[in-house]
Amino acid sequence: MPGPRRKGRIIALQTLYEVDTARHDVNAILERSGKNKENPRDSWTFGAELARGVLSRVSGLDRIIESLAPNWPVAQLSSVDRNILRIAVYEITLPTDTPSKVVANEAVELAKAFGSDSSPRFVNGVLGSLLAQSHA
Repeated sequence: MPGPRRKGRIIALQTLYEVDTARHDVNAILERSGKNKENPRDSWTFGAELARGVLSRVSGLDRIIESLAPNWPVAQLSSVDRNILRIAVYEITLPTDTPSKVVANEAVELAKAFGSDSSPRFVNGVLGSLLAQSHA
């Protein structure tokens, strides 16, 4: 069983994926997932915060991702990879209590669980570039 923060990131990823692919309303998705007994309240709250935060800054997050991976336009990334990167870049670029390396490692774990075979390496490379820039 994943920890509460990882479960929250999974909720955020699932929410953003559904918004991205089916164009469903974020509030309706979150309301439904909030009623799911498998989603602990603290995980759901964290996931909902992440999903709403990402959606409120999606254009800026996409610009950052494109600057880190110029050969991979965000619109051409798989929805899973795109949203994993959006969540991680959001967490890394905003002041949070979670260290950037932990966020990057969590993103790679999400990529292993939900992405393609090449997703973990791609996500790690993009976020590694972001971490290198922030420490330069």
